[in-house]
Amino acid sequence: MNEKKYGDPIGAAIKEYADKRRPEDIIVSSNICEDDIIPLEVLFRKHDEMPQIEQKALSLARGHVLDVGAGAGIHATYLQDLGFKVDCIDISEGAVEYLKSNDLNAERINFFSLKDRKYDTILMLMNGIGIAGKLSNLEKTLEHAKSLLNPGGKILCDSSDIHSLYEDEDGALWVDLNTEYYGNFRFQMKYKKQKGPWFDWLYVDFDNLFQAAKKVGLKAIRVLEEDDHYLAELTLEK
Repeated sequence: MNEKKYGDPIGAAIKEYADKRRPEDIIVSSNICEDDIIPLEVLFRKHDEMPQIEQKALSLARGHVLDVGAGAGIHATYLQDLGFKVDCIDISEGAVEYLKSNDLNAERINFFSLKDRKYDTILMLMNGIGIAGKLSNLEKTLEHAKSLLNPGGKILCDSSDIHSLYEDEDGALWVDLNTEYYGNFRFQMKYKKQKGPWFDWLYVDFDNLFQAAKKVGLKAIRVLEEDDHYLAELTLEK
């Protein structure tokens, strides 16, 4: 399907909020649950407004950093202000234009198209590991991230075990047996009259992340956990 029929809802929202500071929500449609919203203020938070998991991840960053799906650049800006060298990537044209306007080194490129580059830290925050799309693609995603690491490098990612979405009133778990994994979703972003394409997105529990990491030679540690949400640090196995 021709991508030109779709807009750039994330980019449009970022640029409009930056210009006018009039918060309108991004609408997120799903194939599984009711529409949700992303308040635009979330993309423009200061460090002290970020959840503990994101603050902890930023405190663990080292060396040359790659921010995957940088959005409005709140994590990259914080690290760059501390003196880190940070590269930002995003597939949203509007987001990349905004990042560049704020003196961040940004490129519009798909994560899986990155080659011949090396980093000490790869940030995949706000469930950035979700770009795997499906559990069956997680190993390939981690393998590619691993190929971008310097010796001693690390991947910092957060995700959620969303099993609670499938619990009934008695606490029993209802899962469609025809589904590969309960954390596989399809989403579509909307902002005002702009719609993006439908895309696959993964929410992965830590045990599955741990096993996938192990299979590609990465060691996963759960650094922090808040309810069903966790921060993981992945490093090269010695």
